Amino acid sequence: MGLVPTIDLTSDDAPQAIDRACREVGFFQIVGHGLDPVVERAAWDAAAEFFRLPLDDKLALSIPEGDAYGYGPFAVERLAASRGEHTPPDLKETFSVGPFVDPPPAVRDDPSAAFVFSPNRWPSSLPGFESAMRAQYDAMAGLVDRLMSMMATGLGLPADFFVPSIDRHTSALRVLHYPDLAGRGVEPGQLRAGAHSDYGTLTLLRQDDAPGGLEVRGVDGAWHPVPAVDGAYVVNVGDALERWTNDAWRSTLHRVVVPPAGVAGSAERQSMAFFHNANWDARIECIPTCLAPGYVPRHEPITAGRHLMDKFRSTQY
Repeated sequence: MGLVPTIDLTSDDAPQAIDRACREVGFFQIVGHGLDPVVERAAWDAAAEFFRLPLDDKLALSIPEGDAYGYGPFAVERLAASRGEHTPPDLKETFSVGPFVDPPPAVRDDPSAAFVFSPNRWPSSLPGFESAMRAQYDAMAGLVDRLMSMMATGLGLPADFFVPSIDRHTSALRVLHYPDLAGRGVEPGQLRAGAHSDYGTLTLLRQDDAPGGLEVRGVDGAWHPVPAVDGAYVVNVGDALERWTNDAWRSTLHRVVVPPAGVAGSAERQSMAFFHNANWDARIECIPTCLAPGYVPRHEPITAGRHLMDKFRSTQY
């Protein structure tokens, strides 16, 4: 049995199993989620079609400085920089989309909020791309609502505890392409995605089973692979939710490794990640059931927007 458990969301003990996984590992996989496979496949195929476009077409949609959404070129991002590490660039390319709503009145005057509400960009040569990404984004947001309800129950809270803090969420959907590295030079210490933790509340990941995949760092200090489970999503706790639970739940380091030497055939890889964030002005403070009598919270209260931007700025050189 691997480090990361698989949880069926239709089981009666799913909330308790989620709580246990979040405390022990910070990662789990979910089946029984009920997402429409037609929507998933349309988004997956649209992403693959986008990454096959000529490079100039993709670069025309590059993310401008100060914005969040669009094309992230190959070997530009360094996720390990969020931990203060200087590494070679990550061996991937990405495309990200964000909220399809205008910022609410309460946050319109906050200049930092412009980042998460920056414009989306769409490839004109792929007319079905936007609708596929929107449909997947909405499906993932609905699934997170269900998960957060189960998480609240697992924490001994009312099922609707998180609703006022996530009903105007600022989440992002990112599709990722890891090209086959045959014939490419790989520098010492270079990975497909450097070791990092995620910034928000939850991340949901759909991955394939190509070589060179996701690994999670266990409490033993070793790196453990997370094998692809047919139809499953990998779920992990983000930094904001770790802080919200007073560190009772773990935001665990993870990475995407390069394929082992001598792999036969193509090691091209693709995934879809939904990075869920709370409302921009949601207050992240110690959940009552996560504070033992006589103790004080480990962290000061902070808004979700401030927390997110502090984390993002830590990745900039």
